[in-house]
Amino acid sequence: MKLNCDLGESFGNWTLGLDAQAMPFVDQANIACGFHAGDPLIMHKTLLLAKKHGVSIGAHPSYPDLVGFGRRSMNCSPEEIIAFVTYQVAAIDGMAKSLGLELEYVKPHGALYNDMMVDETILEAILTALSIYPKALKLMLQSTSELEIHKAQAKKIGVEVLAEAFADRCYDDDGKLLSRTQNGAVLDKVKMLAQVKQLTEQGSVTTISGKTLALTVDSLCVHGDNIEAVKAIQAIRELID
Repeated sequence: MKLNCDLGESFGNWTLGLDAQAMPFVDQANIACGFHAGDPLIMHKTLLLAKKHGVSIGAHPSYPDLVGFGRRSMNCSPEEIIAFVTYQVAAIDGMAKSLGLELEYVKPHGALYNDMMVDETILEAILTALSIYPKALKLMLQSTSELEIHKAQAKKIGVEVLAEAFADRCYDDDGKLLSRTQNGAVLDKVKMLAQVKQLTEQGSVTTISGKTLALTVDSLCVHGDNIEAVKAIQAIRELID
């Protein structure tokens, strides 16, 4: 099980996240492509940081929502989604190639990720964007009870799926993340490490109601937003290693 982290989410003079501190402890960097965060210089610096630490590179595209940090759903047509996902993927892919790096996967950001998980039309549009891209790229999406359905849907058009779980989020009984509006949605460090240990040793999580839910997990999402989050990544790294 690998660790992935959203990185390169600063913009201009605005800094978000402790990328330099988090990068040494993760395996996969989901790099913002300019539509919710990131700019050419931030993208370049993040790619160099990933290269320094031998971290795999993924595109982190979003809705065109820089003001809202990509956290607002937008009423976009499939054609628009295909176009703006392709645009963002091509941007980070081109910059990666200039540094001798290869883009390996795509993980949508924020509202685009959430919408993809509940709207088959949006998922189909993102899969289409990846299928027509001139190199094979995997799609990272959330591991839920519908994972095999999503894998079959992706396989039909030649896209491979990476199943993702979340270290610090509580799960509902259907395998989806508990809404942040509910108490207990975000786990404290003790509960987070317990969940990671359960995933590592048993391949399952305990849901909000106490149910044991089996999950197939290729990659675990962690966060490097602050120093405590970075320390948590270090603890998780030690636990899974």
